[in-house]
Amino acid sequence: MATRILVVEDEDALCTLLEYNLEASGFTPTIVRDGDEALLRLREDEYDLAILDWMLPGTSGIEICRQLRARAETRALPVIMLTARGEETDRIRGLDIGADDYVTKPFSVSELMARIRAILRRHGGEQDGLRVGDISLDQNTHRVHRAKREIHLGPTEFRLLQTLMRRPGRVYSREQLLDMVWGRDVYVEARTVDVHIGRLRKALNRPGETDPLRTVRATGYSFDETYQ
Repeated sequence: MATRILVVEDEDALCTLLEYNLEASGFTPTIVRDGDEALLRLREDEYDLAILDWMLPGTSGIEICRQLRARAETRALPVIMLTARGEETDRIRGLDIGADDYVTKPFSVSELMARIRAILRRHGGEQDGLRVGDISLDQNTHRVHRAKREIHLGPTEFRLLQTLMRRPGRVYSREQLLDMVWGRDVYVEARTVDVHIGRLRKALNRPGETDPLRTVRATGYSFDETYQ
């Protein structure tokens, strides 16, 4: 199951940026723009990590963190405070109230993603490996196996498989895959995705084996979670 992250932030542009990058990293983000709604979500749903802006409409992020630490059900939930308040006294207050980390705006998105992964590793919330059916992918060693045989993939095919396996059943357009696998700053034609999907299929499938990659006509591709 994908790691669920609650983002409580009232800046629309930042919400869009965080949602895109969290999804690209294989997480499942829930975006909330109000502190009171965030508290309701945290009582009704389970999350693996919360990113809280300090200043919010309704209940502040620092108060949300305090309430999380006061409840047995959410006491261990990892929390990252996201704020424009960079003074040392504010950082100390945020950490003292129970935040696991404190990130000051403006910030590097790649650094924030690294901090998220580090916290999840400490809390045991990020998986080193992905497995769907008889296909397993180790994100640390970059090894892929189907049943007991090792699948040898190039770096692009590995990233493509990794992206699809992180969200089995989700359909990605070619444009989305280009952004997530090749990067937004690289110009590559959409048909390049088809070429690499073909190479990935050839590497994964032997005669008689079910193809786990599903082509959705006029849309894109997905990893079929029901292929076995």
